[in-house]
Amino acid sequence: MSYDWKALLLFVATLVVLTSVGRFLAFQIPALRRMRDLNRETDRSKLGRKRFREAVRINNRAGLIASLGFYVAILPFCVDLEPRPLWRHAVDLVVVLMVFDFFYYLTHRFVFHGKLMRRQHARHHEARTPTYIDALYVHPLETVIGLVLFQGSIPLVAALSGAPLHAVTMGIATLIFTQLNTINHTFVHLPEFPFRTLDRITSLHAAHHVDMNQGNFATLTMLYDWLFGTLEAPVSRTAP
Repeated sequence: MSYDWKALLLFVATLVVLTSVGRFLAFQIPALRRMRDLNRETDRSKLGRKRFREAVRINNRAGLIASLGFYVAILPFCVDLEPRPLWRHAVDLVVVLMVFDFFYYLTHRFVFHGKLMRRQHARHHEARTPTYIDALYVHPLETVIGLVLFQGSIPLVAALSGAPLHAVTMGIATLIFTQLNTINHTFVHLPEFPFRTLDRITSLHAAHHVDMNQGNFATLTMLYDWLFGTLEAPVSRTAP
């Protein structure tokens, strides 16, 4: 595998453009715009606390450093611009996300909720009814571990498949990873139609935040919680 800086640029462009366009289109919907404003109002109150604000700042810096290091030093060896059939894009996308979610499930359940990092993870569980900003209120080591697990899934799958993965496909995978990890903390109270899936995503993770003895340890899908018997019923909320 060679260092493909052009693939890196396309990866970054895909991630930035899709994030910007997706955010713009989503908030053209009045119901989602109301939920965004409600989360922002609650988040401003939390960020008014120095301890909270400093924790978010340190966490963001740790995540930025870890991501930049990966993007510059490792990712260009794992992605390319070679055309492939659509089914291959789909398979690579799903496999990378599911490999990450499997390792994250194990880490979340046995490390963050185990003896090794339970005290550090307790900071994140101070949020019994999380809102958007609580996705960033975690110990920086947890953020780095989560990023390493996701980012490491890309070279792992590339190595197992015997070839780099497509830059656009990995940009989309990264978008799904970043957005779901923030969306699942967001407070939403929306009509069942057409927002049933969004409500379920946030309600499942809200159940995890009830206390530190709950299940729902995976972050992208509840498949592994279902397989290993840690699936908890969703918790609906009417206020943040």
